[in-house]
Amino acid sequence: MTGTYRTLAGRGEAAFEVRGSEFIGHAAPATDVERAEAFAEAVRGEYNDATHVVPAYRVRSGDGRSRDSEPKSVSGSDAATDAPGDGAHRGMLREYASDDGEPSGSAGKPTLNVLQGRDLENAVVAVVRYYGGTNLGVGGLARAYSRAAKEALNDAGAVEERPHERFAAVVDYDDSGTVRGILESAGVEFEADYADRVRFAVRAPVTEADGLRDRLRSATSGRVELE
Repeated sequence: MTGTYRTLAGRGEAAFEVRGSEFIGHAAPATDVERAEAFAEAVRGEYNDATHVVPAYRVRSGDGRSRDSEPKSVSGSDAATDAPGDGAHRGMLREYASDDGEPSGSAGKPTLNVLQGRDLENAVVAVVRYYGGTNLGVGGLARAYSRAAKEALNDAGAVEERPHERFAAVVDYDDSGTVRGILESAGVEFEADYADRVRFAVRAPVTEADGLRDRLRSATSGRVELE
């Protein structure tokens, strides 16, 4: 893929009541499955007295040459699917949702449907429900969970992002200044680890990564080790 994808600009939150039940939606960007699941668990921990905490996310399972954790198994009313990537280095699109004890199809799927309908990737939603004593039925629950997801996403806002990949460039100290200068001039994200040799952990747009690696090879006369 050489274009962009839609993701969240930041975190969002929304809260409302339906016939006594309180719904609190939380949304956040997540660059991998581990971060998406960690966000959902953090919401669950914050609202540990809630009746239900329903998570849903859509995250690419690979960011360039790096790999994320293996998808966890699901059962019952939970749902997880993988869709093929739409270009080199994008990886599989990991979709996950759980009803967390709500009637099958009344919570997780409607929440995930909102992410799908807005074509958002690398995004996670967790909807908290405090039961108010009145059953809402499958239709009422689906509408409430969808509303919580929509309003939390509205609060977070959406942005266009370019696909990125990660790689490492390892050089001796003599070449470290040259490599750092190239990375800085390219405007990419990187971290440098100075040990016996210097290791630069780089995150670059997919469309620019091959050219950047070529520049590093040329500038160091092939001495750079790329991982």
